[in-house]
Amino acid sequence: MTTFIETAPAGIAKLADVAKRLRDAERNGLAIRPIRDELAFGGIEAAYSVQRSNEDHWVAEGRRVVGRKIGLTSKAVQVQMGVDQPDFGVLFADMCLADGEGLAVGEVLQPRVEAEVALVLKKDLPNPDTTINELIAAVDHLLPAIEVVGSRIHDWDISILDTIADNASCGRFVTGTVPVLPSALDLTAAGMVMTVNGHVASVGSGAACLGHPYRAALWLVRRMAGLGRPLRAGEILMTGALGPIVDFPPGANAVATIQGLGQVRITHEEK
Repeated sequence: MTTFIETAPAGIAKLADVAKRLRDAERNGLAIRPIRDELAFGGIEAAYSVQRSNEDHWVAEGRRVVGRKIGLTSKAVQVQMGVDQPDFGVLFADMCLADGEGLAVGEVLQPRVEAEVALVLKKDLPNPDTTINELIAAVDHLLPAIEVVGSRIHDWDISILDTIADNASCGRFVTGTVPVLPSALDLTAAGMVMTVNGHVASVGSGAACLGHPYRAALWLVRRMAGLGRPLRAGEILMTGALGPIVDFPPGANAVATIQGLGQVRITHEEK
């Protein structure tokens, strides 16, 4: 499947400039102004072209892709953003933190946290018409996870174009360490509670993620296969928030508990 950046030569320089500014923002720790106006001529396709350009750039520099993340899985957030489907971003190995590990101050710009279900695959999923049964058969195990989302766009002033281009606002992610077999629980009914500094900050369930985390995962699997970048055995899928996203200031610690999956923790180092 061709991308916008390949089919519109007149826009290549503009999109390349936007991509570089996002990379510079990540390297320098300085957020930039919104970029949506510069992407409006190509819409969502142009935003994904920027994201893919940066993915290719980082891979060429030695970063390793270990999976994908899904965003905008809440219907309410989709309405807010003016879209009718989720979005996705890429996960690199250097984004992965161990359970309880500290997030260094400044490592993620404007960090927020959300609790999610992570799927780890045992089979490749190369088909754009992958069925739900094929997806279920391809899942090796489940893990509780926290995604640290961040924005390279100043003050989180984002539209759908800003967040897609900015790798779906992905920063870091941390997973639990006790794998759970997929057959062990009903994810739709699995409740989630996340505390920040001991206080309940977010509550939700698997049903908040497009009705079931597997539904979100199936959308992603089909989309990536159609783009010629299918999900592979060993990769991780972050399936989307189970409840509200909350701020994660320096000095904070977050603990997410997902029914049937257990707990996962992350701390944000002091300034």
